[in-house]
Amino acid sequence: QVQLVESGGGSVQAGGSLSVSCAASGYTATLSCMGWFRQGPGKEREGVASIYSGDGSTYYDDSVKGRFTLSRDNAKNTVYLQMNSLKPENTAIYYCAAARVWVGSRCRATSTGPLRDGYWGQGTQVTVSS
Repeated sequence: QVQLVESGGGSVQAGGSLSVSCAASGYTATLSCMGWFRQGPGKEREGVASIYSGDGSTYYDDSVKGRFTLSRDNAKNTVYLQMNSLKPENTAIYYCAAARVWVGSRCRATSTGPLRDGYWGQGTQVTVSS
């Protein structure tokens, strides 16, 4: 079994920064891909970013490139998402996800794929006010 526990988040004004983290526990040896999705009010869940433990390669949705940074501490089985220049439209519940993939190209926070079908955390709220 795998458990993912998110922390961080909160409220900030537009232009500000927040960070969220996700710690994995349980059978973590196979969690080569970890990342984040989000679901805003009245919206479908969408991918944000992901990172592959094999080579540290990252993937970002176009909407967050240059503003969000994802990092991973393999020893702690934890990923960190630093979010800068936040916008009101970034308001959402942010969910951590994890999965086993064999190559970095399959570690993608997208609407379909291994990460979308993997393990999920309970989510943490991020609210950006204008």
